[in-house]
Amino acid sequence: MRIVRAVLREIPLTLATPFRTSAGVVTDRRILILTLHAEGLEGWAECVAPGSPNYTYETVESAWEVLTTAVLPGVVGLDIAEPVDVLTPASVVRGHPMAKATVEMAAWDLTARARGVSLSELLGGTRRSVPVGVSLGMVPTVEELADTVAGHLEQGYRRVKVKIARGHDVDVLTGLRERFPDLALWADANSAYSLADAPLLQELDPLRLEMIEEPLAPGALLDCARLQKRIGTPVCLDESIGSLSDVEIALELESCRVVNLKPGRVGGLTESRAIHDRLGDAGVQVWCGGMLESGIGRAHNLALASLPGFALPGDISASRRYWARDIVSPEFEVVGGEMEVPTGPGIGVEIDADRIEALTVRTATFG
Repeated sequence: MRIVRAVLREIPLTLATPFRTSAGVVTDRRILILTLHAEGLEGWAECVAPGSPNYTYETVESAWEVLTTAVLPGVVGLDIAEPVDVLTPASVVRGHPMAKATVEMAAWDLTARARGVSLSELLGGTRRSVPVGVSLGMVPTVEELADTVAGHLEQGYRRVKVKIARGHDVDVLTGLRERFPDLALWADANSAYSLADAPLLQELDPLRLEMIEEPLAPGALLDCARLQKRIGTPVCLDESIGSLSDVEIALELESCRVVNLKPGRVGGLTESRAIHDRLGDAGVQVWCGGMLESGIGRAHNLALASLPGFALPGDISASRRYWARDIVSPEFEVVGGEMEVPTGPGIGVEIDADRIEALTVRTATFG
C-alpha cells in the first residue's frame, strides 16, 4: 500500500470543564489531526502532545516541527506492508514518540480499512466492550469533589481516579473513602512527590487505594522500587514508561505493580501491543490511559483496550465528559460501566470532516 498524501491540521477544542492537576490547569486543547491517504482510503490519528512541556518534553509545537520537517515529507510515496513501516523515514529522529505515534496510528487505521476489518480486530482485540473509569481533576473542596464523584458513579463509571498533590492528598482521599467506602478509588500524583515523602504516602495505605499513579519524578525507577517496598498501595507507572525497554527495567527493579499504557506516549500501537504482551507474561496489571483526546484518539484507545490483558478500567470517558461536541459520530457513551468497541472498518467511527475543516487553524499538506 502506497501513501500518496498526508494532511496535518491543528484544531482547538475547549474542554467542557477545566482539568486541574499538580502540573496546572487545562481549559483548551490544541490538537494535531493527521490524515494519511492511500488506495482511495483515509487513515486518521491525533497527536496527544500537550500545549506546554509539563507532562513530557514534547509539545504541540515540537510535534508540528518534527512531523512537517522530518517525518511526513518522507512518508508520501512510501510503500508499507505493515503499519509500523510508515515510521521508516523517522528512523533518524531521536525521541519524539508522540509525534511518531501520530503517523504510526494513522497507518494502523489506514491498514485496517484497507483490509476491511476493525482496528480492534487487526490489533488482536477480544472484547466487544471495555470497562471504563473516570479521571477527575483537583477541585477546591472535598465536598465538591465527592458530589462530582457521585454524579459519575450514577453515570455508570466503574472506578474513579483523582488527582493529588502535596496539601491535597490524605484529607481529600480520606474524605472520599468515608463517603464511598466501597468505591474503586485510584490516585494520580503526576510526579508531585519525592522519595522523602514516603512517610506521607504510607498514610494512604489504610484507605485501600487500588493504586497511586506516577508518585515520583518521571524515570525515577529505582526510587519507585524503593517506595514500593515501603508502601502497601500498588505503584502505577505512567510517564516513566516510554518504551518496552523502560518496562524491562521497571520489571527488573520491581518498580511497580501496575502500568498505565498510553499509545501516544510510547510511540504508537505496535510498541503498545508489545508492552501489553510483556506485562501479561510478567503478571503485571495494565490499563489504558487517556490524554484528553478527541473522539479520534478515543477510538484508537478503545481498540487497544480491547486486547485481553486490559482487565482494569481505562481512562476512556464519554465524549461529553470532555467536549460539548466531539469530532466523530456517533459520540462515545458509557453504558453499564462499559464502552462499546467500534466494529466498523478502521477506528470504526465517522469523522466529522466538515467540523474539523471549520476548526482548522493551520494545515500542512504533503503529496
